[in-house]
Amino acid sequence: MVPLEIVKTVSLLQLKQNELAQNESNLLQQAVEASSRAYAPHSKFYVGAALLLDNGIIVTGSNQENAAYPSGLCAERVALFKAGSDFPNAEVLMLAIFAKSDNYKVPEILCPCGGCLQVMSETENRQKKPFSILIQSETLILKANGVSQFLPFAFVI
Repeated sequence: MVPLEIVKTVSLLQLKQNELAQNESNLLQQAVEASSRAYAPHSKFYVGAALLLDNGIIVTGSNQENAAYPSGLCAERVALFKAGSDFPNAEVLMLAIFAKSDNYKVPEILCPCGGCLQVMSETENRQKKPFSILIQSETLILKANGVSQFLPFAFVI
């Protein structure tokens, strides 16, 4: 048996607020606003997501918790499933994510959970092209070109 070592380099752009394009800034603001609509009485972790679709529509989502874990749903999946349901033929161009917490300092470099990454991957596969991902913490704005930066070995059938 020969061990196989695979190394993955993650390429993220670090941006300042004044370096954002107008549509990026607007989408991040929509994600911040969506985080205020999160239902997170258990974790006190409030996440907002906003999608820009190719038809110009912005779809937002916020995390929705439930005492019977894992019955809740993350903000990213709320937005992606809502877009898929309401606009099944529209492509996702960009996803913006913002998170804050009442209980602890949110890490500067945030990453969506594995379930959300898989749904993002499925969305990219369905539309046959990646979309940009903007992630804003309290101190940092990062941009990735596609979910593969976070999920190099997605489950694909």
